[in-house]
Amino acid sequence: MSILGDVETTGANRWLRSSGRRGESYDRHFLELEAAGHDVHGEATLVESLGPRSVLDAGCGTGRVAIELARRGIDVVGVDLDCRMLESAREKAPDLEWLEADVATVDVGRAFDAVVMAGNVMIFLAPGTEAATVKNLARHLHVGGVLVSGFTLERAGLSVEVYDLLCKDAGLETISRWSTWDKKPFRAGDDYAVSVHRLRTDR
Repeated sequence: MSILGDVETTGANRWLRSSGRRGESYDRHFLELEAAGHDVHGEATLVESLGPRSVLDAGCGTGRVAIELARRGIDVVGVDLDCRMLESAREKAPDLEWLEADVATVDVGRAFDAVVMAGNVMIFLAPGTEAATVKNLARHLHVGGVLVSGFTLERAGLSVEVYDLLCKDAGLETISRWSTWDKKPFRAGDDYAVSVHRLRTDR
């Protein structure tokens, strides 16, 4: 029996099927939040606090996290399946490397100190590719590197328990979990989780 339990196992990428904001419209939302005084770089701050010199931003969208990490001096590559989101990323930061590919199968050709999946990437994947995605991204980590992921916890959706099992199967161990990107403690019943898993040194 699949450890994914009730999570769907067929169908196309949920993000591409959704009617959510794209490109400039997506960016405008965060510009409005920033103008209202909100910190829109919590993901980058948390990832930076882990001390990586290189980061793969998996599901990078319009590049908000990747561009901020690069501004802070970190070597970053962004990958996303949505060409409209990547178009905005390339316009804003043409000197960074942006790859149009599926995070479940992409081969960047190098390893990183950290891989980040912000913006609910795990729950927007094509159903049934969750395990393959975690394994593929773990393959892009240096030994001792970290996978950082934040996603909404929905009823009958991907749970932290299942996600931890997927990570364990990919050779990753859980080292931290919070309910927000600014490291608010995680408690049972929280509707969002930010998880950090490290690639084991005994693989």
